[in-house]
Amino acid sequence: MDCMPCFVRQALSAVRMVTDDTEAAGQILRDVLWEMSQMSTEQSPVVMAQRIHRLVRRLGGDVDPYSDAKDRCNRMALGLYPKAARLVRESSRPLETALRMAIAGNAIDLGPYQQVDLEQIERAITHAADSPLNGDFAGFAEAAARAGSILYLADNAGEIVFDRLLIEQLDPRRIVLAVRGAPVLNDARRPDAAIAGLTDLVEVIDNGSDAPGTLIDDCSDEFVRRFNQADMVIAKGQGNYESLNDADRDLFLLLQAKCPVIADKLKCPVGSLVVKRSGCGSGTESDQIVRDPSKASTGVTATPLEIPS
Repeated sequence: MDCMPCFVRQALSAVRMVTDDTEAAGQILRDVLWEMSQMSTEQSPVVMAQRIHRLVRRLGGDVDPYSDAKDRCNRMALGLYPKAARLVRESSRPLETALRMAIAGNAIDLGPYQQVDLEQIERAITHAADSPLNGDFAGFAEAAARAGSILYLADNAGEIVFDRLLIEQLDPRRIVLAVRGAPVLNDARRPDAAIAGLTDLVEVIDNGSDAPGTLIDDCSDEFVRRFNQADMVIAKGQGNYESLNDADRDLFLLLQAKCPVIADKLKCPVGSLVVKRSGCGSGTESDQIVRDPSKASTGVTATPLEIPS
């Protein structure tokens, strides 16, 4: 129930990006409130967020209302990338530091926040560099060392720039990166992966869905096959936590606990860096939605990331 006011704020913010027509905006907000009145408190908040943003895009003629905001987030992240890369390069524990920087990037989220500025991202990097990690980093490192194939589920534009640091530490040759299949919030899509230099580094697929998380039943058959068959799944952000925490397979959720609702569920303070292992040992061959027995292919050689002057 505590998510309800956030849904309304998020809807109002998005509507203002697509129209100055107060009558049209008011009708969309009434539609949003009606949808919320029908929502089951048992379902993931990601389902409600998906419905809200479909309504907003309909008002805007299916134009992505967050396009300009995503461009700005990517530019800010690219400007701070050298600082984060230096921290990884100079670290005695580069995998852990890269993971911290990837989680720092999760601050670039226009779901819980109305806007994100450069100073906020800089603070997130500084905070992530030396704050406690909540969760199972040792298990993450062990699983990464064993995995022959890794499916990495991206979250937001801008954030995806910092994901590159972790992907490079994990070995891009065994990683497939998944982005959203359609616009929603400031979530990352293929163009954002290209801006981050990741399309030259790994294979990039989309999940076929416009949910701000990963609703398996709403994703493409190809994505589901990759999800089931990867040796390791890494999922970024609160939306992926909300939609995959109970998934029938072992996976790692990397996020910042950005609101009291999530922090309470994770039993950590707001702002914590979280490495949560979920569904350990719960998935079996019989309960997976596998349609193709072949393994996912991996990526290609890295190229330098272009940093704006």
